Order: sequence, then structure tokens, then C-alpha cells
Amino acid sequence: MRLYWIALAVAAVAAVFAPTVLYPVFLMKALCFALFACAFNLLLGYVGLLSFGHAAFFGFAAYATGHAAKVWGWNPEFAVLAGTAVATGLGLAFGALAIRRQGIYFAMITLALAQMVYFFSLQAPFTHGEDGIQAIPRGELFGLFDLRNTETMYFFVLAVFAGGLWLIWRTVHSPFGQVLKAIRENEQRAVSLGYKVDHYKLTAFVMSAALSGLAGSVKALVFQLASLTDVHWHTSGEVVLMTLLGGMGTVLGPVVGAFLVVTVQNYFATFGAWVTIIQGVIFVVVVLLFRRGIVGELNALWLRLRRRSVPAATTPPAAARPGVEPAAHEPPPRKRRVGEGS
Repeated sequence: MRLYWIALAVAAVAAVFAPTVLYPVFLMKALCFALFACAFNLLLGYVGLLSFGHAAFFGFAAYATGHAAKVWGWNPEFAVLAGTAVATGLGLAFGALAIRRQGIYFAMITLALAQMVYFFSLQAPFTHGEDGIQAIPRGELFGLFDLRNTETMYFFVLAVFAGGLWLIWRTVHSPFGQVLKAIRENEQRAVSLGYKVDHYKLTAFVMSAALSGLAGSVKALVFQLASLTDVHWHTSGEVVLMTLLGGMGTVLGPVVGAFLVVTVQNYFATFGAWVTIIQGVIFVVVVLLFRRGIVGELNALWLRLRRRSVPAATTPPAAARPGVEPAAHEPPPRKRRVGEGS
């Protein structure tokens, strides 16, 4: 437990001073996609539902935030809440349809629904088609913090990411999260125990959609742009890749995977189309060497080391244990004859 708090403190200090070393916009993009991947992992890693349509929540929330901030002139906090609310509503509607099926059928339904959102975004007037919503104003947060300042914007994104990550951690370590894991391991047994499985799956789906929308809303403010790329099926594939690389079913795995993918895209951009091939090679290497993902394998290694460091318990001799007879080779105590002295 002490090591856990030390690692958390080191991560917090590194996050605060990271903009002095790395490009802040790169860090903000990585944090937005890390929150997106963590939201997706809540559904895949803890419920066992593979969705190919999470780009719909991520991208359409970005459109809603951009429209609210630019056209309606809303403050950034209300624009972000509007985007998150839209993603939550989409998650409720899509989840009510998708959870009726399992496995590949669930994945195909979510993909089909996401493609409907993509073509709607392509044709709707307020999205401006292929041009997207550009020059989205960042404004002032609560009328106090000017988000046009890059450092202020970074700490706002960091706070949103930390809050979303804490909410996910609290969820998976709650009784609700334990039921989700039970559904993932054996849904029929969870049903036999009396749990309303569909209600739990729908709740998890809506939470995942809402957090994905929150990530997309913040990203729209960071880049001051909402485009078709955010709702494209390729974005859904990227978040799956991030989760598998980092380790699904772990809280920090998607964060590591998101930073890895965004780093490759950013620093290997000069290779052009070869970036996709580089991502594929990294994915194949991780799958072959780290079956549980990077963080999953590190967790397994840590558990093995802890087991080896625990000393074996010493077993007391049989004669010293109550209720245990002595071994067969031990002679029984000699009976005292009448007349023998003590």
C-alpha cells in the first residue's frame, strides 16, 4: 500500500511538471484519448462487451460542444456538459438496443449505429460536413480561468482526466463493479443469483458513453475543432488498440496504451502512411510478448515477486499440535508397573 501511494505521488508530480518538458498540446491530446480508452475499458474490460461504435459518443459530443460554444456562446463548462449530456443520451438509446445481443452481434450493432451517426454528421447543417466546426472558442472557465492560455487549458484537461479516472476506479472497486465482473465471468450464474443483468449492462454502457463524450468534448476545446475524424470508425478501432496494448481489465492499462499510440502518431508522423504499419508491428509484438497487455503483465510479474518474497510458514512438529497422534516410529510411553518407584 505504501508503494502504491508513492507511485501515485510520483505520477502527480510528473503530471504537474510535464508541460515544462513535453509539448502541452501533445500531452492534452494523450490525456483526452487516455480518458476515452479508460471509458471504453469500463465496458470491455469489466463487462466483457466489445463495442465498435464508441467513436459515435466521442465525436458527436465534440460536435455538440463546438456548436454550443461557437454558435450559442456558452461558457466552456456548460458546453462540455452539453456534449457529455448528448453522449449520455446516445448511450442510453444505443445501449437499450445493443445489449439485447452478445458477442459479435453486439459489436456489429454498435458499429452499425455508429455509422448512422457518421453519415448524419456528414449531412447535418450544423456540423458543416467535411469542414467540421472550426475556431471553437475556449472562453473562460467559470468566468475566472482563461482557457486560451495553453498552461491553464492543460491543467483543466488534467483535472478532467483525473476526475474521470477516479470515477472509473471507484466504480470498478464498488459492489456495482463486482457485479459487472461477475457478469463478465459467467453471465448465466449472475442471472441465477437474482441480478438484473440487463440493467447492470445498460448502466455500464451509459457510463462508458458519458465518459467518452466527456473526453470528446474536452478534445474539441483543446484543438478548437470538431471533425468527421472524431466520429469515423477508425477512431473506434484506435481505442480498441489502446485498450488491448495497455491491458484491458486494468485501470491504468488504457492510459499506457493511449500514450503509446498517441506518441507513435505524433513522433512518427513524418513517415506518412507507414505510421499505420508501425502501429501494427507494435501491436503484434505486444500481443506475442504481453498477452495481458503491458500493465497486465507488469501486475502479474509483481504478484509473482510478492509470492516469492513471502517466507514459507514453519510447521510445528506433530507432537506439539493438539489432536495429532505421534508418528508410527515413535515408541508409545511405557506403562508403569505396580510397585515401581516414581
